[in-house]
Amino acid sequence: MAHHPIEDSNTSSNEHFAEVLAKANLSRRSIIRGGVGLFAVGSLPMLAACGGGDDVVEKKLGFNAVGKSIADNIVLPAGYTFSVLHATGDRLVSSIPAYSNMGTETDDWSQRVGDHHDGVEFFYIGSNGKYSATETSRAVLAMNHESSADAHFFHPKGQTSNGVNGKKFTQFGDWDLGARPADGLEALKEINHHGVSLVEVGKTAAGKWEYKVDSTYNRRVNAQTPMRITAPAAHLAAVKSFMVTAFDTTGSTSRGTLNNCGTGYTPWGSMLTCEENWAVYFHKPKGSAAVDAKLTAAHQRYGVARAPLASTATVGSGQGWHTVSTTDNRFTRWNSSAVGASADADFRNEPNTFGFIVEIDPLATTTPAKRVAMGRFAHEAAVFGKPVVGKPLAMYSGDDSRNEYIYKFVSAANWDEKDIGGGTAVGDKYLTEGKLYASKFNADGTGQWLELSISDPKIAGYATYTFANQADVFVNARIAADAVGATKMDRPEWGSVNPANGEIYMTLTNNSSANRTPGKTDAANPRAYADNDGRKGSGNPNGHIIRFKETDSSSTAVSFKWDIFLFGAEEDAGAAINLSGLNASNSFSSPDGLWFSKATGICWIQTDDGAFTDETNCMLLAAIPGTVGDGSKITVDNKMTVSGAEVTAKQDTFIGAALGDAKLRRFLVAPKGAEVTGITETADGKTLFVNIQHPGENTPAIGSAAAHAFESQWPGNAGYGPTGRPRSATIVITRTDGGVIGV
Repeated sequence: MAHHPIEDSNTSSNEHFAEVLAKANLSRRSIIRGGVGLFAVGSLPMLAACGGGDDVVEKKLGFNAVGKSIADNIVLPAGYTFSVLHATGDRLVSSIPAYSNMGTETDDWSQRVGDHHDGVEFFYIGSNGKYSATETSRAVLAMNHESSADAHFFHPKGQTSNGVNGKKFTQFGDWDLGARPADGLEALKEINHHGVSLVEVGKTAAGKWEYKVDSTYNRRVNAQTPMRITAPAAHLAAVKSFMVTAFDTTGSTSRGTLNNCGTGYTPWGSMLTCEENWAVYFHKPKGSAAVDAKLTAAHQRYGVARAPLASTATVGSGQGWHTVSTTDNRFTRWNSSAVGASADADFRNEPNTFGFIVEIDPLATTTPAKRVAMGRFAHEAAVFGKPVVGKPLAMYSGDDSRNEYIYKFVSAANWDEKDIGGGTAVGDKYLTEGKLYASKFNADGTGQWLELSISDPKIAGYATYTFANQADVFVNARIAADAVGATKMDRPEWGSVNPANGEIYMTLTNNSSANRTPGKTDAANPRAYADNDGRKGSGNPNGHIIRFKETDSSSTAVSFKWDIFLFGAEEDAGAAINLSGLNASNSFSSPDGLWFSKATGICWIQTDDGAFTDETNCMLLAAIPGTVGDGSKITVDNKMTVSGAEVTAKQDTFIGAALGDAKLRRFLVAPKGAEVTGITETADGKTLFVNIQHPGENTPAIGSAAAHAFESQWPGNAGYGPTGRPRSATIVITRTDGGVIGV
């Protein structure tokens, strides 16, 4: 997880509910023991109704678990195989050279597949060339690209600063970067690899999945692509005032999408891409003129500024892109200080234009839209509840930083299936007007959705930050969630919805001892302990997965019930830590990606871990889910050393039914240094597309003494593309007998 910022910018006093836990008591339904109910291996599974009852047949996963691995390759169960679809730098058009994997490219990366493959979605192309809700022989694969942490691989001798090669800007510290090369090529490569790659895919005559170079559907949406700013009509003018920059002095448009992590698939067939840890790209050089106090407070809450401005301190992090030119706004936009006389003369507001969910039509070249009403934070995935005709739509998203919140957006418009295939014009209908909520998890297994509205006195009268209007609430949603008392969570990341029953699952990847000690736990974040072998410190280093069920299964519900689906742990960590009873075939740490198969009902879990990587690389697991309340109330016996003294405390919480090896198994282990993130499938469930991100993440900077001591050489060592430097890539997984994956 070194490519992620370790952000702890939530300094609000919101409670963790520790003082009310003794009253915890969950009213739950009968244990189901089987969840989705899958048919036998080789047949197409059907989803059983998951509402309870003793007639639900218990089923098992249909593959043998793979063991732990620290090999530099993909490990899959017997009977499965993979191929690489595309990797970092692959060209979308034949008019530019094939990727060298030596950093020698002289194009600006705007026609190449980006880096750090992340969330991914699959869209069928109909016979009319437009979106098809049913399976066809052609499709567009829409791919997110996240971090710049491996940008030293893009250049022959690594990143250059002040004329010195061999740099490896980690993007998360505060330092004086010095100037990047004045021709701007290094910076443009790094800027343009972010965003989304859209490529046409299909099968060859031999049945192999490939992407099509020169397809009219191939395109990049990157950090310089024009974007529409959208917001509720009553608040649009005020929203635009927050977006005013020297690029667009009206605030009507912005440029680009950045640090794209999780994705979403709308009911009408468009892509949602989530801007996650975008704040770290902005910089405030030494001695910069300060922005006004209110904007400074907002910058700090979002991690744009990590320290007070001073002539002796560098504020912000970034990649030094702002140093390329003092006049070219492709580069000056990354300087978020007050350079000009007002906001329309500089880019102090540029950070306000990031942190949104962006809607893209994967089959049309319409301008992408930033959906401001869905809130601004470090979005990680955008998942819709089960759509019901004639009812509003609900969309869920986590804020991927420690001690942040889980959010829900509810559309003002009611769902109409006639809107399928309508692209971003339909998105204007459902994602512009609605209500935004933050979650509060109570000690008794219930929860509330707290509306983020300027009409709430807790927001309107918040002492820490003075909200001007509802637009301010949208743009500074984190601060509004602080004001209403939402529950701080252990780094909320991906979410997914169980297609069988509409229940919502969210990964909570981990937390540190600064936030989780035995005295700082609560029912929804109940563990405080030290990493089993001391690799990853203390707090909640292994993470967990929480799930909740809306009252009456309604998208507009303002209350819910919850429990914890799984706790990550090393299998030998002891019963007080390994609460889900994991064993060697299914132990895992730091759940991140999360996705339900509509074909099989399997819940796929992907990890982004550091605590367990002495024993195994990151992984993909398959789980057969149950339902909220199918387990029991438990008491966690927390023990941790705090300031040299051992501290103990008991914590009540609620845990789902134990899955065991038959219902939770390790399916894939990644190459060295890689995170497993992003997954989608064909409609028949016979092909999985899975992303392998940043193999060789810990490789020293190119040009250093250990320049060629690559931690990983994948996928070159697996026969794909030029060998040498590691590359993020999308793999295609199939069964050798042509059957459905996982069952």
